Amino acid sequence: MSRAFKTQLYEQFARIGKASASPQRLELLDLLAQGERTVEALAAASQLSIANASRHLQVLKQARLVQSRKDGLHVYYRLASPEVFAFLRGLRSLAEHQLVEVADVVRRYLGNRDELEPVSHEELFRRVRAGDVTVLDVRPAEEFRAGHIPGAISIPVEELEKRLTELPQRQHIVAYCRGPYCIYAYQAVELLRASGRTAQRLVDGLPDWKAAGFPVESSALKEAS
Repeated sequence: MSRAFKTQLYEQFARIGKASASPQRLELLDLLAQGERTVEALAAASQLSIANASRHLQVLKQARLVQSRKDGLHVYYRLASPEVFAFLRGLRSLAEHQLVEVADVVRRYLGNRDELEPVSHEELFRRVRAGDVTVLDVRPAEEFRAGHIPGAISIPVEELEKRLTELPQRQHIVAYCRGPYCIYAYQAVELLRASGRTAQRLVDGLPDWKAAGFPVESSALKEAS
């Protein structure tokens, strides 16, 4: 009885491991941590075909890592629970600690792009409350609408160079995007510093901010003034 119990129990645990044993599926989970998305939007963001993205999403759904709903011709997916992001974050942390290759990849692609220390959640929250920082969300607009740091301004990174004049010249700016390895925040900080502004990135992204218990709001876009 003891052996049958353990075998069946670990078989269920293994379902999560099997479903997540794909770089593409991990990326889809990371994208869904930003908010609910259609299959088409997820395919475009992950550079997968719609058919391939749909197949990966079905695997994740069978393991109950994601849920779906249909609205007209579109199928929307979302993370099944906050625990799914906790799993994703734990996996990321484990890989960072156990695999030197993670640091090698980060060094190869990001190098020394972040000369200043990133801003912690606590520091940013304090500065937002004090009103002495501009928070810049450089993710796609639909991700901003799904949830963002209260008071943040939405300027997708591909629009930032053309819209620099909308941001204050003298106030400190903190940019954030999807997570600690999201290239958008690094690109934004580089561009902001090149324009003469003082800028840093948040230590990670919106999902981590939310998971740490800091406030998140969902609303219409807030444009720079």
